[in-house]
Amino acid sequence: MFQCSNILIDDIITVELGLMTSSLSPDSGGEVIYKLEGPGVDQEPKNLFEIDDKTGVIRSKRPLDREKYNSFTLKAFALSPSGERLENPTTIEIMVLDQNDNRPAFTQRQFVGTVAEFSIPGTSVMSVSATDADDPNTENAALSYFILGQESIPANAITKTMFGINNLTGAIYTRDVGLDREVVHGFRLKLQVADMGGMGLTSEGEAIIHVSDINNHAPQFSPDKNRRENEIGRVNVSDRDDPGTRNWGAEYSITNNPEGHFAIYTDFATNQGVLAVVKPLDYETQKEHTLILTVKNLSPLSNKAPNVPLSTATVLISVVNENEAPHFIDDPIKIVALESVLPGTLLIGNIAFDPDNSALRYEIIRDPERWLDINRQTGDIVVKRALNMRSPHVRNNIYNAAVKVTDSEGVSVTAIVAITLKETNDFPPLLLPLSGSVCSSGSSRHGLILTALDEDNHPHAEPFDFKIPTDLSINWTLIQINGTHVMLQPLVELDVGDYAVTVLVTDSGSPALSSYAQVNVTVCVCDSFGDCNSKAGVVLKSSVGISFIALIIIMTCVAFLLFLLLLAVAMTACGRRHHIKKDTGLLVGESEDDIRDNVFNYDEQGGGEEDENAFSIDLLWNPHDTPSYPGTLPLGSGFPRSKQPLRKDAPHNLPSPTYPRRPPADPTDIEDYINDGLEAADNDPNVPPYDTALIYDFEGDGSVAGSLSSIATGSSDGDQDYDYLNDWGPRFQKLANMYDPR
Repeated sequence: MFQCSNILIDDIITVELGLMTSSLSPDSGGEVIYKLEGPGVDQEPKNLFEIDDKTGVIRSKRPLDREKYNSFTLKAFALSPSGERLENPTTIEIMVLDQNDNRPAFTQRQFVGTVAEFSIPGTSVMSVSATDADDPNTENAALSYFILGQESIPANAITKTMFGINNLTGAIYTRDVGLDREVVHGFRLKLQVADMGGMGLTSEGEAIIHVSDINNHAPQFSPDKNRRENEIGRVNVSDRDDPGTRNWGAEYSITNNPEGHFAIYTDFATNQGVLAVVKPLDYETQKEHTLILTVKNLSPLSNKAPNVPLSTATVLISVVNENEAPHFIDDPIKIVALESVLPGTLLIGNIAFDPDNSALRYEIIRDPERWLDINRQTGDIVVKRALNMRSPHVRNNIYNAAVKVTDSEGVSVTAIVAITLKETNDFPPLLLPLSGSVCSSGSSRHGLILTALDEDNHPHAEPFDFKIPTDLSINWTLIQINGTHVMLQPLVELDVGDYAVTVLVTDSGSPALSSYAQVNVTVCVCDSFGDCNSKAGVVLKSSVGISFIALIIIMTCVAFLLFLLLLAVAMTACGRRHHIKKDTGLLVGESEDDIRDNVFNYDEQGGGEEDENAFSIDLLWNPHDTPSYPGTLPLGSGFPRSKQPLRKDAPHNLPSPTYPRRPPADPTDIEDYINDGLEAADNDPNVPPYDTALIYDFEGDGSVAGSLSSIATGSSDGDQDYDYLNDWGPRFQKLANMYDPR
């Protein structure tokens, strides 16, 4: 039986692994031969291990590399000299232990990162990484990161340590303040990575960190630099005094330079006079300039020198023409306009000129609301569309646009057009709410608060003026609260009920605009808190407008009139039923009215999408009844007028719009006819709101017209005279031919 089955070995080295023994078989005579098979012996990789066939000692023949093969599984056999297996083979696991034989390596030759200037300490900049081929589960692959050195770009711009690194993760961060891109543009860091927690093998790398700019400087106008560098020429002098002394040095001046366009100074190295332009020249104003120059020494001339006048020189300067850019007369171009200015109105003209007198082309390059138009030749700016102060592009009542002007050679300049809009009184004030309730007690603390709103701005809005027409002012009054609110109160004790009060609201604009509003006020009995009681409470706690006896009399009169009306209708129906002339046929009654085509069209009112029952009502129609106006039901039709709910979104008792009277003759105009009727109904303040069902009461059966079923009588055709059908016109000609006895 084998004594060894698991072996641990370090990689790279050659060692004796172990000893294998086996109990002898009785037939072997005590001699055992050991054999070894598997990867590393007779399989790839071959020749890594061997076994002593007599002693069973296993040895490595060559250095092992764990990074290539970290374990081997072998089979060992015990054989007799005759080759017979003495025992079953055993499995031997050889584990190759890791040694720190691999240096860590950075994943990049150079890492590049960026950090914003003036970043605070602790700001993350970048991360570096490295790998190690050793066993990651051992200290041989435990990596630590370090910064060995720092170099600023440009060199020595900053010497203090600005960056740190996380030893475990490799994250680089800022350690100190003072990152100013105007001082330093970047840093070069020398990095190191080491295994075994920083105590093992090492490698070095590099990181470049760029300092990015932030907008930490607002733009500032700079003063004009000295124009002495605009040199246009030099003049020479000769002096036999000792060069380099004040006796040799020259001092120049210009005697005729009234506009101050030129200056002259001395080049002390050569003693030359340098002539320069210090003020812009204008070719269109003056094409040539003649200058007279004088020169003298820095030191006063000795009295022993010859008495000679100062040396002078004349210099002729020619100005070369150069195309100059056009100039705006004003930049920005400021315009003040009323909000209500009409399209086509001229806002401003003559906005630019060209020093070279070349033709100019104008165009608008920025106009977000497309309000403006410009004449491309003259530059006149006109209003293209109506202005609106409520545009999101109008800030502080100023609308900004931009215009560009270009000369004939393509040189262009731009300017801002700042239009200051003045408010105009465009909208009349509106009154809210249009309905409410007040207490009938008339106390000064009870009333309906009304508010006026105006889409215009100051000074065309508040304060508002509130008035009640003279005929209503005897019962109602308005108490001003402030410039936008009033309280509506009754002046006298009013009965409980609904009232319509007309209020006139006028704004403070110039000219002032006003509007009438009808306020629907419900006068009710209030409790101690000023709240209206329920309807039941009103009936119980208030006195009715008429006495109970008067109410009974009125109801009795109404019932009597209804009885007389029903009696008259019944008698009329009976009389018509019994006075049909026998000799004139069943279709002809006593009425001489032509009953042909006597059909009236009635409009369907209310109902909407859900009013499906309105179309299932049987309409009892009498051709002898007098038709009512279109859109209403005829008298006696069996349908009383509907009880329409009170609209809260519109004043009461205002005139209704005109409804279309007849359908059009041309079917193609049906759509316009329906749309006209719909628009009139939508704007009618005296009809119910949209989709309000109208409920009709059923009055009973029967009609004064009688029944048409009398046509089917028991009399025979021979008893009838149908000659009158020939007199009824072409529509009854077919019927007349059918009953012609001939």
